[in-house]
Amino acid sequence: MPSGRAPERAFPAVVQRSSLREQVAGALREELMAGRLAAGRHFTVKEIAELYGVSATPVREALVDLAAQGLLVVEQGRGFAVPRYTWDDFIDIVEARSLVIDGIFRRVRPRMAYLDGAAVPSLRRRADAAVQAARAGQLDVLVGCDRRFWGELGRFAGNRRISDYLDQLRVQYWIFASAFLRGREDLAGFCWSRHLELVERIEAHDIAGVHLMLVDYNEESLRQMSMLCGEPLPHVPGPRAPVREPGP
Repeated sequence: MPSGRAPERAFPAVVQRSSLREQVAGALREELMAGRLAAGRHFTVKEIAELYGVSATPVREALVDLAAQGLLVVEQGRGFAVPRYTWDDFIDIVEARSLVIDGIFRRVRPRMAYLDGAAVPSLRRRADAAVQAARAGQLDVLVGCDRRFWGELGRFAGNRRISDYLDQLRVQYWIFASAFLRGREDLAGFCWSRHLELVERIEAHDIAGVHLMLVDYNEESLRQMSMLCGEPLPHVPGPRAPVREPGP
């Protein structure tokens, strides 16, 4: 007698559609981060489907996903548009990132103190790639390398929701910053390149040092973009004392 269950051959089609959805979202995310899609740019599901040579369904799903993350704006009757982040938006992005990172070190057990040494070589490779791209002023390469480095580092917090949120903030950060960095000959001077130093402090279990570096990194981000945008720096209270590594 029939079991009433769906035939097993139905599953591969679902997996394939999900894969296309993720691939389209990933490709568009990289375009946004590198500043190759200008703020205010409008496009439809049909345009993107034709561009990537795929059906409309995974494209629509990918665009909706990106809009839910604040990376696209839904325009009724017109499709989607690249958001126009303002200087105030950028300040909010950096502030949100700072508060989350501070919370990780103060409210979540500092798992980096117990980091598996086997994870360090991979993180170091990510760091080295990001540093080389930053110092060479290769924006297209840097945005991907930088995001992968911080994504891998974020997993050490042991909370997937927190690491996912930090990743969204990083993408938004680059969408704003790339518009001012793209095409500059002195780009290397505005790109943070201390990834390897951060890895060394992690490897040394210097939790207080890691915390201070991240505080400095966020402050430097604001200073650099303030110079590029010609906008005043916000009043930021002095950093709180870093978290100390727990005793035995």
